[in-house]
Amino acid sequence: MFVHGNPGSSEDWTDLLSRVGAFARAVALDMPGYGHADRPRDFAYNVPGYARHLEGALKELGITRAHLVLHDFGVPWGLYWASEHPRSVASLTLINCGILPGYRWHKYAQLWRMPVLGELLNAAPRSAFHWIMNMENPKPLPRAFVDRMFDGANAGTKRAMLALYRATSARDAGSLDIADKLRALAPPTLVLWGADDKNLPASYAPVQAQYFPGAEIHTIERAGHWPFIDEPERCAAHIEAFLRRQYAAAAE
Repeated sequence: MFVHGNPGSSEDWTDLLSRVGAFARAVALDMPGYGHADRPRDFAYNVPGYARHLEGALKELGITRAHLVLHDFGVPWGLYWASEHPRSVASLTLINCGILPGYRWHKYAQLWRMPVLGELLNAAPRSAFHWIMNMENPKPLPRAFVDRMFDGANAGTKRAMLALYRATSARDAGSLDIADKLRALAPPTLVLWGADDKNLPASYAPVQAQYFPGAEIHTIERAGHWPFIDEPERCAAHIEAFLRRQYAAAAE
């Protein structure tokens, strides 16, 4: 189960879906507020709310045990779900997020959390959006990727983004209150982190070993917050090899 972050959608995973789908059932969904999903005003746009939605989606799909591949805000959503459903967790793949001790909101999150300034940031035109995305990345992101992200952010998406950041504490975003549960759960875990992520620094990557014993951890050079976009072959090789091992072990 592939879970995107903010901003993002199920289309972030197109390449990995085809690769993993060659040997396993591979599913990606648009979470409420993103992609082609609904943007209901009465949805709980917070970590527990998204975790409950993920649980409902898994039940609807008939998935009783999941290998979660999580990115950005998808990590706290997925980890909260995992902490509440430990027997349903087959493995975790954490991309550019995890347990974040001492975490403070990055500059864009701080703006999104502020009245008026958050709305102004979300009103940036396409040219400014491209500039911001590429300024934060070690190399230019594919134009089609950035355009898709910009085009997908309609008024409902922007409302959901602001609601999420304003309803979530840095402690909840860093999954700190469930860290002990996850350490005790100790699922097979793969950690991938773009070495040049300016907002969630790669110094957090080795920290994950404290919370996920035996985790396989890789820092991806020349990659930013979307390492599977910056370095798709390298990331896919790690993810595919990890998931193939999990499936082989389960079959023994």
